[in-house]
Amino acid sequence: MRMFKVTACVPSQTRIRTQRELQNTFFTKLVPYDNWFREQQRIQKMGGKIVKVELATGQQGRNTGLA
Repeated sequence: MRMFKVTACVPSQTRIRTQRELQNTFFTKLVPYDNWFREQQRIQKMGGKIVKVELATGQQGRNTGLA
């Protein structure tokens, strides 16, 4: 099974009322290939930004006609 290692930056929800101290939270998680689109939508709806996506497990170029 192919897994992506996603690093994202999401604004913190704790002090969003004051708008003075808006802190960003960085996190890295493993996301299965099948759930990648759903995870991408979730991060963007929270106002976050995807920083980096890596192929964690699986073969690079598979199902793209390159391998």
